[in-house]
Amino acid sequence: MAIVAVVIFLCAYALLASEKVHRTKVALGGAALMLLLRITDADHAFFSDHTGIEWNVVFLLLGMMVIVAVLRRTGVFEYVAIWAAKRTRGRPYALMVMLCVLTAVASALLDNVTTVLLIAPVTFLVCQRLGLRPVPFLMAEVFASNIGGTATLVGDPPNIIIAARGGLTFNDFLVHLAPIVVVLMVAFCLLCRWLFRRDFVYDAERAASVMRLNEREAITDRGMLIKGLGVLGLVMIAFVLHPVLHYEPSVVALLGAGLLLLITDVDPVDAMGEVEWPTLAFFAGLFIMVGGLVETGVIADVSQATADATDGRLGLATMVLLGGSAVLSAIVDNIPYVATMSPVVSDLVAAQGSGGHVLWWALALGADLGGNATAIGASANVVALGIAAREGHPIGFWEFTKYGLVVTVVTIALCVPYLWLRYL
Repeated sequence: MAIVAVVIFLCAYALLASEKVHRTKVALGGAALMLLLRITDADHAFFSDHTGIEWNVVFLLLGMMVIVAVLRRTGVFEYVAIWAAKRTRGRPYALMVMLCVLTAVASALLDNVTTVLLIAPVTFLVCQRLGLRPVPFLMAEVFASNIGGTATLVGDPPNIIIAARGGLTFNDFLVHLAPIVVVLMVAFCLLCRWLFRRDFVYDAERAASVMRLNEREAITDRGMLIKGLGVLGLVMIAFVLHPVLHYEPSVVALLGAGLLLLITDVDPVDAMGEVEWPTLAFFAGLFIMVGGLVETGVIADVSQATADATDGRLGLATMVLLGGSAVLSAIVDNIPYVATMSPVVSDLVAAQGSGGHVLWWALALGADLGGNATAIGASANVVALGIAAREGHPIGFWEFTKYGLVVTVVTIALCVPYLWLRYL
């Protein structure tokens, strides 16, 4: 069954890369085959914490999509778009840097998926105002969200899994990962100048017209805006206080969405109509396919082989874990990968003693940053591609990957001396 599971996954991955079949069809088709051939079953696909659909991710997305749908009606995204364009005087590169820094900071406090949901509408609006192609800006923000989210426990879902398994705190992540994330963001912003150089076309007339706008006039419903921002603020606070409150981000997002619909006059049917249902279905199918690989022991075998290859040498184990996690997280979503790999790392850390904690940071950096490499490497990537397609600016698998691979190689390479010099 392991061979069949691998064949199904590789065929699905090839179809995703070819872009000839919609990714939701591919994911659901692959999941159906996994279930039909009894590689996995309903209990494991729908109810297992390790081999099933990650419902926390699905419902986190659903809740935040509803909140964004309500906020969109207030004009707040138009307000932020005009504000950002005016602060950068319409200069494309300066605008990209500003949006990326905002995205990275927000991703460290929230999770990267939520940040992408909030920043994407602003991106499309400001690019429309300045006559810029939004695709490079959206891709840069996704890369920035995955980098920024690496800095904290709540910034990226794999970090929550690592913290739970390793007994790590919010401050542990901040002390050990935030310094390198700052370095990575500086390098990434400089890299953007080269990666997207052809898209930095300055239109003086459009920039001048934006400078004459009054962003306050963009707000269409101040009452709803106050309510929306109030609920969003409460949701953000609950995300940050996750280690204290112990409410899952998915629960917080759903509570926020329900409360916002309750206190505003937005029709729930209209709000639900703006939810990216194909994206949610894609996630469900992808989780089931990866769960099939976990169920048959494929991912565990790969993980164990990586552990065996290090033969107890901490330096080698750290570098192999960093690089291997980056490669594997580019192929499968980093959430199920980390869930599978964390028990192996826990054993390695225990065998190494107090100095072995560097392995947790190698796993986090490899998994979080490796998610930038391909279009399906991280949840934020998939969400961004879904939003782009809905807005009429589809991002192809290879278009994303050719930039993502460069970003991943550069950021992982910078992590090598950091881990070696600080811990080894």
